[in-house]
Amino acid sequence: MSWELVPSSSFENAKKKYLKYYPQFKQELENSFKILSDDPFNPKLKTHKLKGTLEGSLSCRINYSLRLIFSFNYIFDEKGNKKEIILLETLETHDEVY
Repeated sequence: MSWELVPSSSFENAKKKYLKYYPQFKQELENSFKILSDDPFNPKLKTHKLKGTLEGSLSCRINYSLRLIFSFNYIFDEKGNKKEIILLETLETHDEVY
């Protein structure tokens, strides 16, 4: 099963900000999205649940310092059918998350 990745507005803002300062990591970010879409618990991502204020969300590793915060969610399609998605919440550095 391939998951649909749905970015939130805060994710889009964080991505734009991050790539403005680190454009060399665009391909790395895209590769991580592909892996996440194929298998959210792929060992390369080191996906894990978060605690505290981010409880209910998960974090995965993009690179040494960058983390993607996401959650499993659902949306309804035009026919009213429930569709499971991965909601991309934000991008933060390791220190900002922990």
